[in-house]
Amino acid sequence: MGSICLRWPADLACPAVLLQIKNMVKLIHTLADHGDDVNCCAFSFSLLATCSLDKTIRLYSLHDFTELPHSPLKFHTYAVHCCCFSPSGHILASCSTDGTTVLWNTENGQMLAVMEQPSGSPVRVCQFSPDSRCLTSGAADGTVVLWNAQSYKLYRCGSVKDGSLAACAFSPNGSFFVTGSSCGDLTVWDDKMRCLHSEKAHDLGITCCDFSSQPVSDGEQGLQFFRLASCGQDCQVKIWIVSFTHILGFELKYKSAMSGHCAPVLACAFSHDGQMLVSGSVDKSVIVYDTNTESILHTLTQHTRYVTTCAFAPNTLLLATGSMDKTVNIWQFDLETLCQDSLGLRSKVLRKIEELRTKVKSLSSGIPDEFICPITRELMKDPVIASDGYSYEKEAIENWISKKKRTSPMTNLVLPSAVLIPNRTLKMAINRWLETHQK
Repeated sequence: MGSICLRWPADLACPAVLLQIKNMVKLIHTLADHGDDVNCCAFSFSLLATCSLDKTIRLYSLHDFTELPHSPLKFHTYAVHCCCFSPSGHILASCSTDGTTVLWNTENGQMLAVMEQPSGSPVRVCQFSPDSRCLTSGAADGTVVLWNAQSYKLYRCGSVKDGSLAACAFSPNGSFFVTGSSCGDLTVWDDKMRCLHSEKAHDLGITCCDFSSQPVSDGEQGLQFFRLASCGQDCQVKIWIVSFTHILGFELKYKSAMSGHCAPVLACAFSHDGQMLVSGSVDKSVIVYDTNTESILHTLTQHTRYVTTCAFAPNTLLLATGSMDKTVNIWQFDLETLCQDSLGLRSKVLRKIEELRTKVKSLSSGIPDEFICPITRELMKDPVIASDGYSYEKEAIENWISKKKRTSPMTNLVLPSAVLIPNRTLKMAINRWLETHQK
C-alpha cells in the first residue's frame, strides 16, 4: 500500500509569515504612573482603570491615554487588588487588603459607597453582574459576598470550602457566576448564592478566570453554552464549556488546555468578540491565542517582571497588560493587516489542506473505518465525541450543529447536548497508524 506524510506546510512557518503575524499587534503606549506593582487593569467604553500595590486607582482616557483630572483615586489604606467597571462605565469598583470594596463615580471621582467585607478579610477580587444590579467580592478567607449595587447593601454571603478567593467571573447572561480559589477549585454560584458545582480545576491554585461573551451555540429548550477560561499556578490555561438552565441544571465540562507559558499564569481574558484569548505569566510574557484553533497568534515580551493582569477593551482592538514592573502597556491590533494577512494565510492553508485531502483520499481504501469521519468521509485529524456517542471530525460536527441540525448525523435523533469532548484515545490511534504508513 502507498504511504502518506502529513506535515505542517513549510511556507507557513517561514520567517516572513511569522513576521507578518507578529506585526499584527504593536505597542502604542506605556503608562508608568504607579509607584508599585500593577495588580489589575480594566476597560470601559471610554476609560482605562489601573490599580496597584501603591494603594491608588488611576483613570485614563482612551482618546489619548491622558490621566483624568480627578485621578488618582485615593481611599484604600492598603494595596488595591482589583478594579472593574459597571457595564455602563459610570461606576468603578475597587477592592483592597483593607477589607473594603469601594464604588466610585467615574465622571468626577467621588466615592459612592464603602462596603466592608463582613469578615474584615482582605478583598482580592470584585466583579459586576452584566445587568449592573449586583457586585460580588471575594476575600482571602474564602468568603464571597453578593452586594446590591444600587442600595449598596449586602444581599447574600457564602464561602468556599478551602483557600482564599482569587478569581471571579459572571456568565454573560448573568444567571450564575464562577469563583476560583487558591486551592484550585472552580465554584459555581447561582444568582441566589446557591452553590451549583465545585471541582478541582488547577492543581496548585487558580489565579484568574473569564467568560467569553459569545455563546458557543444556542440550542433548543433555551440552552446556552459558554466558554470559560481559567489559569493557575500550574502554568496552564484551561478552557471549559459551561451550560446552565433552571430546568436542566448546570453542567461544566473540561475542553482543553492551552500551552505556551513556562511559569505560573496570573491572568487571562477573552476579547470582546470571543475570537482571542490572552494570558499573562510569571515568565514575563503575554500570549494571545486564537480561541477557535487554540493556536498562538502572538507572544509579547515587553514587560521586565511578572505580568499580573490583562484586559481587552469592549469595543476596540486594544489590549492592556500590567506588571510588577509598575507599568501598563497598551497594545493595538492592526485590523487591516490582520484581515489581509489572515486571508493570505487562509489561502495557503486551504491549498495545503486540499493537497493533504488528495493524498488521504488516495489511501482511503486502506484506512480503518473507525478513523473516518461519518460526515466528511475523510481521515479525522481532531476527533471529538458528540452526545450521540459517535466520533466526528471536530470542524465537521461543529458546522453541522451550527447550521441548527440538532440531530445526530448517525441516528437522526435529537442530540441531547451540543458539547463535544476530545477523543484523545482515537487521535493517538490515528497518529500511530499514520506513523506506520509514512515514508
